[in-house]
Amino acid sequence: MIYIFYFLFFGFLLTAIIGLLASWIDRKVTAKVQYRVGPPLLQPLIDIVKLLGKETLIPTGSSKITFLIAPVIGFASVILVSTLLWINNIYPAKSFLGDLIVVLYLLVIPSISIIMGGFASRNPLASLGASREMKLILSYELPFILAILVTVIKSGFTFRLGEILTFQAQNGAFVKSWSGTLALIVAIICMQAKLALVPFDIPEAETEIVGGPLIEYSGSGLAIYRLMKNMLMFTVPFFLIIVFMGGLRFDGIHLLYGVLKYIGLVALMTVIRNTNPRVRIDQAVKFFWGPITIIAIIAIILALLGR
Repeated sequence: MIYIFYFLFFGFLLTAIIGLLASWIDRKVTAKVQYRVGPPLLQPLIDIVKLLGKETLIPTGSSKITFLIAPVIGFASVILVSTLLWINNIYPAKSFLGDLIVVLYLLVIPSISIIMGGFASRNPLASLGASREMKLILSYELPFILAILVTVIKSGFTFRLGEILTFQAQNGAFVKSWSGTLALIVAIICMQAKLALVPFDIPEAETEIVGGPLIEYSGSGLAIYRLMKNMLMFTVPFFLIIVFMGGLRFDGIHLLYGVLKYIGLVALMTVIRNTNPRVRIDQAVKFFWGPITIIAIIAIILALLGR
């Protein structure tokens, strides 16, 4: 029963609330930068509810089952990874062998679900967006995994999230070291691509391919995708906070410190989004496979030397 509670309350409800709030902050700050008023506080939730009340249209000639099930697969994976992160953050002793690998695997599935939905719709623009999403995954996943590998090395070559948290509680957060700082920088840039935010919103690119993989989605399918992306705005930063900054603590001043960690990452995402133009897919691949991967490798070398 306790795991069902964590799945429904922490994995879904709490993550959705924080994700919608983060989405509102991002949209509000972006609007202020552009000298607009911006949306009201409940606008992200209103958008989801409004879409749920609309009809779900299925394109003619599409693969109906794949088209309908793709957003559910991505949504379920976000809930699962969020549940795992919350359990490890609150009870590090409940960590199991290889849960870090499981989290990395689950974090790829939302992007794969978008690719599935795009190709299943049989729309040329959706297929183009899905192919861009596929290339983007292949570009940022390598440096992202290398950056996370730094935390594995520094914590004594463990793949348990609970042990990574315990090690940081006893020896200090990894971000305080040179290797940890470099790895966190790489992970933040990869996070921007994983969330498909500017300058890496190449798969959607409204001015080029009108929404990309999700162009044919409407009603509940689009609502699930929107909510999934909002929840990722909490889940991915939360993952980085756990592996690089010692996680979230809920006692005394540490609660405020934990909130500031998350707000800092959301603010950084918003700043990057509003100060950079969209890059081409070939530029993104060269960027991630070039300087970003090199920085990640340097961080790994420093971590090994530090041991």
